[in-house]
Amino acid sequence: MPTVAVDGLDFDFPSTWKASKYDDWQFYRKQFSAMRDGIKSVDLLAVDPDRTAWLIEVKDYRAHERTKPSELDDEVARKVFDTLAAMLPAKLNASDAEEAKMATAVLGARKLRVVLHLEQPRKHSTLRPRAINPVDVQQALRRLLKPIDAHPVVAETSRMGTLGWRVT
Repeated sequence: MPTVAVDGLDFDFPSTWKASKYDDWQFYRKQFSAMRDGIKSVDLLAVDPDRTAWLIEVKDYRAHERTKPSELDDEVARKVFDTLAAMLPAKLNASDAEEAKMATAVLGARKLRVVLHLEQPRKHSTLRPRAINPVDVQQALRRLLKPIDAHPVVAETSRMGTLGWRVT
């Protein structure tokens, strides 16, 4: 079972899946992001046996707030766009064979899916038990990412739905 650690969370994928921590790729760090300032990346790439490519961004607001909630959808969309733009160059030019294989798998996908894994503070307030409303973020992501994934998912460890992996 491939396990990938991101921000203190372990993403456990079935053994039939390919998974990689994209923002640690040598190609992304040393080649692609050096092209210009501001290039971003999603945290994880995964490809399931049905050849669905999963672009997974992880935000853990339990440890510390990162992005303003009002800007979260734009940040995730930007990371998805930049990551997808890197896949063909990574397939062709990555010096690491595993990175090139993963890029090839993503490019060979039949379907693209986007997941925002959003861990929230344990208790924001009595009136607003959740700091960020996942439904609002999901609707904004649908609007921004419709040509890529018309049904992006906002998940968290306690609410994984039908996703094919576990997070601990």
